[in-house]
Amino acid sequence: MKSKFYLTTAAVLCAAVMSSAYAEKSMEKDSLSIDDTKVSMAQAVTTAEQYVGGKAVHAEYEHHKDRSTFDVEVVKDKKIIKVKIDPTSGKVLSSFEDKDDEHHKAY
Repeated sequence: MKSKFYLTTAAVLCAAVMSSAYAEKSMEKDSLSIDDTKVSMAQAVTTAEQYVGGKAVHAEYEHHKDRSTFDVEVVKDKKIIKVKIDPTSGKVLSSFEDKDDEHHKAY
């Protein structure tokens, strides 16, 4: 019984270390790729707010599948609208209502 406990504990610790290393590497990728942007986070937030006509509550720089975007969440009429901004041109790539946002109930 003790050996199962130790084995399970070792597996959980190993998984935690691996996921932490992955998250750190992912953040490092974002940090390095932001040097290539021509648009600042502040400019992306302003663009998203003007596009939706609301107030930004969250913004982040994301890098997925060899493409980077500024992802900005804007609240308007108690709805959260996610707006993706191109970090090179500053143009809106897409927007959609985020009905599954974990912070949604707070607004």
